[in-house]
Amino acid sequence: QAQPVESGGGLVQAGGSLRLSCTASGRTLGTMDWFRQAPGKEREFVARIFWSSGNTYYADSVKGRFTISRDNTESTGYLQMDSLKPEDTAVYYCKVQKGPQFAWGQGTQVTVSS
Repeated sequence: QAQPVESGGGLVQAGGSLRLSCTASGRTLGTMDWFRQAPGKEREFVARIFWSSGNTYYADSVKGRFTISRDNTESTGYLQMDSLKPEDTAVYYCKVQKGPQFAWGQGTQVTVSS
């Protein structure tokens, strides 16, 4: 699996929104996940989409605020982040997987100011 590429991070005020993108290899995927890691903290799961079905799964911390989606043609996934909180500040990583093969992106910084 080729390394995916994230984009869309930046600085936003609390209550604002950002949309992250993750561009994959172009071949069909099994799943696309988003994780995040804040300084001094463990990397934590954020959201998953099953590529074929479109079914999604979210961490409780972001449920109702974040939405993961996909574009099959472009092999691109999105993480729409609304009602952002300072606690959402982290580097966000995309992980793509099909069968035993998986790959991580380099990450994109999201900073939410109060």
